[in-house]
Amino acid sequence: MPDETHIFENRDDKRTLVVVFLRGAADGLTLVAPLEDDNYHRFRPRLAVREDEAVALDGFFGLHPNLVALVPAWKDGDLCIIHGAGGESDTRSHFEAQELMEHGGPTAGGWLGRFLRGKKPAQSPLSAVALSPTLPELLSGAPAAAAFESLAEFSLSERRGGSRRSADFPRELRRLYELESDALRDAARNTFDAFARFEAIDPNARPGNAASYDERDSFAHGLRQVAQLIKADVGLDAASVDLGGWDSHFTQKTLIEPLMLRLARGLAAFRQDLGERMATTTVVVMTEFGRRVAENSAFGTDHGRGSAMFVLGGGVKGGRVIGPWPGLKPEMLDGPGDLPVWNNYRDVLAPVLVRHGANTDALGKVFPDFLLKPLPLYS
Repeated sequence: MPDETHIFENRDDKRTLVVVFLRGAADGLTLVAPLEDDNYHRFRPRLAVREDEAVALDGFFGLHPNLVALVPAWKDGDLCIIHGAGGESDTRSHFEAQELMEHGGPTAGGWLGRFLRGKKPAQSPLSAVALSPTLPELLSGAPAAAAFESLAEFSLSERRGGSRRSADFPRELRRLYELESDALRDAARNTFDAFARFEAIDPNARPGNAASYDERDSFAHGLRQVAQLIKADVGLDAASVDLGGWDSHFTQKTLIEPLMLRLARGLAAFRQDLGERMATTTVVVMTEFGRRVAENSAFGTDHGRGSAMFVLGGGVKGGRVIGPWPGLKPEMLDGPGDLPVWNNYRDVLAPVLVRHGANTDALGKVFPDFLLKPLPLYS
C-alpha cells in the first residue's frame, strides 16, 4: 500500500475539526428561514417562521428565534450558513442517507476516517473521538479513534479511589514499552504522554471565559468534554457529537424547537469556552437530508432533499448565507415539492479539510469518484 502521508501539508497540530450531526433530517427552512420568499409563507401557513419573530440575518434570511444564541458568532463573522445543502441521492431513508453521507458516497469507510488516515500517523490514541456509545460511520477507518460518553470511561488507571496497584499499572506498562525498538517505543511514549495530559483534566473544572453549559443536556455535555480535550492538548484532530430527534412528521414545532435551543446554546457555550482556541477549531453542523417545502396535515413536514449546513470558527468568512436562492416557486422544486440540493455537502467539507491540512490530491482520496467544486468559505 503506498505511503499517503506526503499528500498532506504540515499544519498546526492544535487544529481540531468537530462534526455535529443532526440525525433525523433537520428542517433547514425552519433553522434558516427565507423570510422574504412569499412562497415560503404560502407553503407553510402554520409552520413558517414569522418575520416579526425571526432573528434577521441579511435582509432576506432569518434565524429561528430559538437559535438566537448563535447571533454573536454571526455578527463577529465566525458563522457561515450554507442553504440548499445535501447529497445527490434522493433516498428518503434516514439510514441510507446517513450512511451515504458519512461514507462520503458509495464507498467503504468514513470520509473523516480517510482524511485522518491520510495525515501523518496518529500520534495520540485521542486523535479522534466520538461522544457516543459507538463509533459513527464517518470515523470508520480512522487510524486511531475512540467512542465514549464520558471522559471518565477512558483512562489507564482509576480516577477515584484507585488502589496502589491501579496507580502502578500505567507506570509498569510504560517501563515495558521502553524496552522495545525505536518506532514502537516512540509511539508508546506519545500514547502515554497523551494519557498523562488526559488524566490531568479536572472534570469539575469551570469552563473558560465564564461559559455556561447545560449539564443536564447530553449534547452540551459532549461539547464541553470536547472543549476540555482541545484545551488539554491531547492531540485531538477530530471529534464527532450527535444531536438526534429531528424527524418532524408530526407537530414539528413541539418537536424541534427544544432541539434548536439545545443546538444553539451548546455551540455558543463551546465557542465562548474555547475563546482564542476557536481560531484553530472548526465546527461543521450537518444533517442527512431536509424536509419538504410544504407543511403536511399533521402540523409537520415530510422527508425532502436540501437542508442547511453551518460552519463555525476556524477563520471562516462568516456573516453570510451561501445560496444560490432561485426561489420556492413550484416549478423550482424537486420531485414531490422538495428544496433542491444546490450545494453538495462534499463541496462544503472540502475547504474545511484543506483548512485542516488536506491538499488537492488528498481530497480526491477522501471523496473518491466525485468532482469537487469547493465553496469559498474562507478569505
